[in-house]
Amino acid sequence: MRLWLIRHGETEANVAGLYSGHSPTPLTAKGLAQAQTLHGLLQAVPFDHVLCSELERARHTAQWVLENRDITVHTTSLLNEMFFGDWEMRHHRDLTREDPESYAAWCTDWQNAVPTNGEGFQAFSLRVEQFIATLTDLRQQQNVLVVSHQGVLSLLIARLLNMSASSLWHFRVDQGCWSAIDIHDDFATLRVLNSRAIWQTDET
Repeated sequence: MRLWLIRHGETEANVAGLYSGHSPTPLTAKGLAQAQTLHGLLQAVPFDHVLCSELERARHTAQWVLENRDITVHTTSLLNEMFFGDWEMRHHRDLTREDPESYAAWCTDWQNAVPTNGEGFQAFSLRVEQFIATLTDLRQQQNVLVVSHQGVLSLLIARLLNMSASSLWHFRVDQGCWSAIDIHDDFATLRVLNSRAIWQTDET
């Protein structure tokens, strides 16, 4: 099975540098263009199944990538970005002033500290592990599209490659690109990371 990984297009919160885990933030004109470009790049991929974050920016991206295709998009909360609680739609400069102790603790120990009233990395990691466990039910599918977020996709790649959760920083997933990871019986292979090329049907 091959997982095709797409991060949602650029959003207004991305441009402003805000934490936007679960908060609604629309795609910018550039983000919309990124999704439309991916539609062309992946037009020849015969997707068997589509899994998408519940969040609007991911669903909107998936809608454009799959334009004119008769395929169901299955949304799941397991693919939602990390929830930042009271820090949602706030800039780090605001947090150093408004919530200095908690933000300093998180910056020092992001794996164990928890954003105020938000979701800690341990809970977030468990959620991604739960998503990985669901892939067993899709082993008969050849091409599965996953549309999600930077944190989710980076962690997903690291864990599928049997790396520690903290290794997610080694895999930056860019907007307007596609990545692919092949799932075998007992290991995974990262085939492509952040490609802007047109996928050709004769690729192996």
